[in-house]
This record gives sequence, structure tokens and C-alpha cells, in this order.
Amino acid sequence: MKQSIKVIVSGGGTGGHIYPAIAIANEIKLRYPQAEILFVGAKDKMEMEKVPQAGYEIKGLWISGIQRKLTLSNLMFPFKLLSSLWNANKIIRKFKPDVAIGTGGFASGPTLMVANRKKIPTLVQEQNSYPGITNKLLSKKAGKICVAYDNLERFFPSDKIIKTGNPVRQDLLSIETKLKEAKVFFKLNADRKAVLIIGGSLGARRVNQLIEAQLDFFKKENIQLIWQCGKLYYEAYKKYNSLENVQVHQFLNKMDYAYAAADFIISRAGASSVSELCIVGKPTVFIPSPNVAEDHQTKNAQSVVNKGAALMIKENELSTFASFFKDLLKDTEQQKELSKKIKMLALPNATKDIVNEVEKLINK
Repeated sequence: MKQSIKVIVSGGGTGGHIYPAIAIANEIKLRYPQAEILFVGAKDKMEMEKVPQAGYEIKGLWISGIQRKLTLSNLMFPFKLLSSLWNANKIIRKFKPDVAIGTGGFASGPTLMVANRKKIPTLVQEQNSYPGITNKLLSKKAGKICVAYDNLERFFPSDKIIKTGNPVRQDLLSIETKLKEAKVFFKLNADRKAVLIIGGSLGARRVNQLIEAQLDFFKKENIQLIWQCGKLYYEAYKKYNSLENVQVHQFLNKMDYAYAAADFIISRAGASSVSELCIVGKPTVFIPSPNVAEDHQTKNAQSVVNKGAALMIKENELSTFASFFKDLLKDTEQQKELSKKIKMLALPNATKDIVNEVEKLINK
């Protein structure tokens, strides 16, 4: 394959779409140092900040999703779509990519639609067990669809589906070797169990409220907490740093250490988190957010729970959390079984496998 390939990568809106896009770009750069990679995102969304931080150029489209109720934004949607198609066309005509990759999010729709129309090969990367509208539409003309879950033939043409998994941070592949330094890094007592709570970069209100309400329970059970409460909630919860065995973090910059130090994990069920937790292999309790499109977090969690690889407690069941979690703490056999089964679901080579499919499309 030629060394000076040109690739457009489009995806964003949330970290779950941006992180896989950057991971795929990094793998392409590793294989083809001369490759030209251009990102296309949605103006005013977090990719406009995160992608340049990762060292890539990005162009922004004026696009957003459709709200579930009548709003000014919905009335503007046809104009935004036309504007985005027009600008995506200009970007693609000027850049002349060999392939276009979409990882989900608003901007990937117009970008890959234009690429398809211009007969540029496209690859869709679907992170969730229940796809969003954009990827469902794009799948009809995509060359390949890389997925992380089984049974997506309901939504996508079966002859295009390749199960690769979701890209994950490479530093998670060796966390077993980091236990001692992780305990030191977080100043943890080696004789006490540690629970890691992760609710996404912005935070999860109901998860934070739950942990706050259960602080006495955790104290009674002699548990240490590494509590990532998120950017939106840090001011409200940082006061609990004064408690023994509780540490509240806005962000966790050393996620590999956080995962290594934890004996149990309580987490939302975004696609990237689920993929990471399969590699980490610790007993996990999912508290899916019910406030996301198509309730996809519940479906992500359920697909792992159905294989006996994790536990799930829904937001409307959180009043039973103490007894639910106490049962897990007491049952060491269940802990071992959860760890073993969730690790069996891991797909650590996802990024490489996706880029293999990109190469095939370009060579075709």
C-alpha cells in the first residue's frame, strides 16, 4: 500500500466517540508515518479541543442532534444538515481522502454521506450494543462495519460486520504488574479492599448521590474509595476528601493505576468503559445511565450481565444497593467468577484489527 495515504476520521460529541477515533488515527500513524489524517467534528463539541491536543488537525461542521421535543435547535436542523453536507463536500474535495472512517456522533453523518456519494471507501466503527441513528443510516453504503458486540445483524448488513471490539488504552493491558505502585500512588492501605467509582469525565449525578448516601456503609465495611466524581460535581463533593479512606477526584489521569488498585469497580456502562473493564477483569457493578439515546447503556451492561460477567443495578433500584453490594463483598467465589468471565469478553487487539480493515478498503 502507498505510504502517503490520506484519511478522514469523523466522530465526536462524547469521549466515547472521540477516544476510539484518536486511537485509530494513532495506529494508522504508527503504520504509515507519512499518512495525512484530517478529523471532522461538530463545532462547539469537545472534539474541537481534544483532537488538537492529540496532535491532529480538525475541521468543524455546524451540526447537532435532534432533540426529543420541539425546540429551536430542531427547527434549525435541516439548515444545519444542508450546511454540513455543503462544508463536508468542500473538505473532502480539497483533501481527497483514500478512506473515510466514522466513529459515531453528529459530524460523522454528513462526512461519510458525502464520502459515499463520491465513491470513497468508508468504514463505520460502532461502539455500542445498540447503534445510534447516524451509524444505522451510514451502514447501508459503508464498506465495513466494525462492532464490539454480537447480534448486530438486526441493524447492519451481516456481510459487512467484523467483530473487532472497541479501541482501549494500551496501558491497561498490563495492569496486573502495577498493583504495588498503584497502591502507593493512591496512598491506599494494602490490608483493606478498595472500590473505584467512575461516572465519566463530566460525572454522574445519581452515582455521586448514591456514594454520598452510602459513605457510612463503606466505612462500616472497612472499604477505601477512589471516587471519580467528574468535572460538574467536584466542588460539591471535594469536602469528603477530609474523611479517612475516601479520596474524591475530578479526573483520574492515571486510569491504569486506578484500575490496578481497585478490588471492585462501580461504573456507568458507556461503550468505552465496558470495553476497558473487560480487559481490566475486576468484579464490576454497572449503574447504566437511563438518560442516553435508545437507553444504550442498559443494553451494553445487559449484554455483559447475560454472560455472567458483571452485575447491574438500575437507578430505580439504588435503594437496595447496600444489601446488594454486601452480598458481593461476602461471596469470594462470585468475585472470582465475575473476574474470570469478564476477562473472557476482552478484545485487546481492537485498534489493530480495525486498521487492518481500513487497509483492506484502501487496497481494494
